[in-house]
Order: sequence, then structure tokens, then C-alpha cells
Amino acid sequence: MAFAALDDAIPLYPVYALLFAAHGLSAGQISGLFVVWSSTAIALEVPSGAWADRVSRRRLLALGQVVRGLGFGLWTFLPSYPAFAAGFVLWGVGGSLTSGTEQAVVYDGLAAVGRAADYPRLMGLAGTARLLGDSAAVVLATPLLVVGGFRLAGAVSVAVCLVAAAVALSFPEPARAGRVDGSGGGPGEVVAGDGAAADSDEGGYLATLRAGLREAAGRRVVRAAVLLAALLPGLWAADEYLPLLADADGVPLPSVPLVLLPMVLAQAAATALAGRCARMRPVGVAALVAAGAACLAAGALVRHPAGFVAITAAMAALSLASVLVDARLQDAITGPARATVTSVAGFGAEVTSVLLYAAYAAGASAGLDVATLVAVFAAPIGLVALATPRWLPAPRPPTTAPGP
Repeated sequence: MAFAALDDAIPLYPVYALLFAAHGLSAGQISGLFVVWSSTAIALEVPSGAWADRVSRRRLLALGQVVRGLGFGLWTFLPSYPAFAAGFVLWGVGGSLTSGTEQAVVYDGLAAVGRAADYPRLMGLAGTARLLGDSAAVVLATPLLVVGGFRLAGAVSVAVCLVAAAVALSFPEPARAGRVDGSGGGPGEVVAGDGAAADSDEGGYLATLRAGLREAAGRRVVRAAVLLAALLPGLWAADEYLPLLADADGVPLPSVPLVLLPMVLAQAAATALAGRCARMRPVGVAALVAAGAACLAAGALVRHPAGFVAITAAMAALSLASVLVDARLQDAITGPARATVTSVAGFGAEVTSVLLYAAYAAGASAGLDVATLVAVFAAPIGLVALATPRWLPAPRPPTTAPGP
């Protein structure tokens, strides 16, 4: 839980778009930075997932935090468009090392002791810890901005990343299957120690990569869950523009984090319910997604800080739905390349995000304001809600043995 809390306890998070704007970047340039960020993650998402199925996952989690911290350091001490772009490249690298790795180490660890059914509850609590860390960052951001401006907020952000890396290195990591044959078959020898796979040579890596891609694309239930797990968080990237929406609604700069705080707390409360909602039927999850889309559009179109009440409800509903979708995906995976399959979903999410950022840049260039654009982004989330009853796997029966 400490790692999850630290992962989002970054004071720059609620204000980095404003940092860019303060250094003269236009809305189109800011969206361009988001494209750089997502493009880096797209290029590395699946290859890093296969790597996480071959080597120590805890070390990859630590490395991801260090790389991300380097990016925040560039933003803080060399603020300029090239430094912002380089920082997003580093963030994309760090994120790709973490994406899929965290879910895999948790699910496989639970499955090893026969407790895979606890995954939704545990990841829901981790999501709550992550959001509470985010809340602490939001609260801390205001005095940091007042006392030391963006530089102090950035320095604290770098320090948090380094502490998170140390926490990741303390994780227990169970032994796991090592050999994946060239046909993508089942696991072979089991190794101890870091949990790294037995074969770390190129052939072993490529066999793992093929096994993960084959399961993600070849099994209907996994393919549908991967699509849903890609589209929902990808479209949810509209939340990157909420600080700009608050600014457009007339919220003073130092108060922007405080306006976003109730939203983060509501998300934390919602993800804490994941264990209780783990057996929700697909139609119920679809209703959560639909409600989130409707509230997001309505809140944006109010064009007043009061609209964040509806946006808060939207973020809570979408947070809970995302945890449930991830849990159903993990239940559906049965092969030896869990991190690779999960990273395929992450790849899809990044592609979706890039398309959303490009749409925002195009809309801003056409003269649309941020409120209109955020409301428009809610429409495809509503379409995902329509697909959810067909794509989302049913909850695992309580009597079913946990997967590998």
C-alpha cells in the first residue's frame, strides 16, 4: 500500500499543466507534450511487459520510479519546452516499466497462495491508497506553490519518486514459472529468489512475448476484456485537462488543487468498494460507466466551479469501474505471460489517449474552449458503456480455483 500511495503523491500532478502554461506553452503545445508522453509509452508498453515476465518485477518497479523522477527533475530545474518533452519521454519510459508489472506481481502472488479471488479487494485498496497519496499531494501542492513556487513542488516530487523506488525494492516476490517454449505453451521450470524467469536470453524473451500476444489476441474472452481495459482508461485521459477546466471556470491558481481534492477523495472511497462490488454483473459495471460519462459532460458544461460536483461523481464511478474491469481481465488470463497481456491493454490505452490528445489539440485550434472539449470527450465513454455488457467477462464463481 505504501508503494501505491507514494506512486501518486506527486505535488506536480495537479499543477503541471499550469506549469507549462506559465512558461508560455499554448493549449496545442501542451497537448503535443501529452502526445510525446503517450507515444513513448506506446513504443515501450508491450516490450516492457514481456520483460517483466522474464526478470525481477520489483526491480522494474523501482527502476520505473527512478526514471520518472529524473523527468520531474528536468521540469523543475530546466523548465523549457525541450525539457518538458524530455521529461515526458522519461515519464513514458518509467510508466511502461510499471504498467502490467504491478498487476502481475500482485495477482500471481495471490494466486500462488490460493487467494486470487482477493485481487479486486486488494487492488481496490491499493487504488484507494494511491488516491489518498494523490490527495496528500493536492493538499501539499498549495503551500508548496505559495512558499517555493513550481520549483519546490518539483523538488518534492523527485524525492517522492526516490522513496517509492526504495519501497518497491522491499517487495517480496514469489518464485514463478520460468520457461515458455516457442509455441507459447505452459510454464516450465520454477525458480526462486527474485521471481525472475529462468531464461533471460533473447529466445526466452521472444517466446514470452509471443505467448502474451497470442493469448491477448487469440482467446475471445481475453480479447474482449483487453479492449475494454484499453478503452476505458484511455478515454478517461480527459482528466488531464481538469486543472485547465478549473482555471477556465475562474478558480485562482493556488486554489486549483483544493478544487480537485474532493474529486480525489471520492475516487478513493469508490475504489475501496471494489472488494464489495467484485461480483457486480457486467450490466452493473456498464451502468457505472454510463453514469460517469453523463456526469462528466454535465459538470463541464456548467462552466462554473460548481460543475466539479458532477465531475467528482463521474471520476468516482469511472474509478470503480476501472478496478473491476482490470480484475476481470486478470481472471481471464490463464497463460504464463500475465504482464505481457496486461501491457497489451496498456498499449491500447495509450493509443486511445494519443487520439484524445490530438482531438483536443484540433478542437482547441478550431476555437473550442476546454469545457466544450471535455464534454465532447464524454461521448465515447458512453459508447464504451454500451459495449460493456457484451465485452466484460462475468465474475469468477466463488468455487472456481484461482488461475496460475
